[in-house]
Amino acid sequence: QAQLVESGGGLVQPGGSLRLSCSDSGFTFNRYAIAWFRQAPGKEREALSCINPYSGSTNYADSEGRFTISRDNAKNTVYLQMNSLKPEDTGVYYCAGRLYYCSDTRGHYDSWGQGTQVSVSS
Repeated sequence: QAQLVESGGGLVQPGGSLRLSCSDSGFTFNRYAIAWFRQAPGKEREALSCINPYSGSTNYADSEGRFTISRDNAKNTVYLQMNSLKPEDTGVYYCAGRLYYCSDTRGHYDSWGQGTQVSVSS
């Protein structure tokens, strides 16, 4: 299994930007599809987007073009660039991994990070 660690969360004003990172300390990163999930307060964890080992990406939630997923296999890292942030983007952001194929189903992922808090507020 991948060993995933998120970073980059924090408090940002509406309209601001953050870049989240998901890093893997293992040796199988370049075979993993990595997804970002968000759990807003009082809501279910939802899939946002996913990127496969070949950098093909799929968006599962309509971010209105504000979120972009990317990966750098040389650095064992996947990024989620978030622009024009809104208060409703507040939540804990998790990255999750599974071999090769993207999925929007939480139970399909066997590796999870600990989550990073994103708060959007003035």
